[in-house]
Amino acid sequence: MRPFKHPDPADFVLERVLYALSDPVRLEIVHRLAHVPEASCGDLDGGRPKSSVSHHFRVLRDSGLVCTYRVGTTHMNSLRVADMEGRFPGLLQAILGHISVAA
Repeated sequence: MRPFKHPDPADFVLERVLYALSDPVRLEIVHRLAHVPEASCGDLDGGRPKSSVSHHFRVLRDSGLVCTYRVGTTHMNSLRVADMEGRFPGLLQAILGHISVAA
């Protein structure tokens, strides 16, 4: 299996991040990841079809919001808080509001 591709923080584009967060499903995934250091795709799918969830995670990865890696056959995800904060200071806190973002 090919490794997942993640953009370098210097390559994050604000419009791409905002587009990723504009979908309610992806925003829910980010909100849920803000509460935990990492979670599997299955923990975050909300009972949605695998093909739909795969698309949402790809958009989140491509924007730089989420890091996905494999542990055996499981895909684990974490929010790239430090990278986002370094590139767009305060953006995640502003979007997530009162939710505590795990570092």
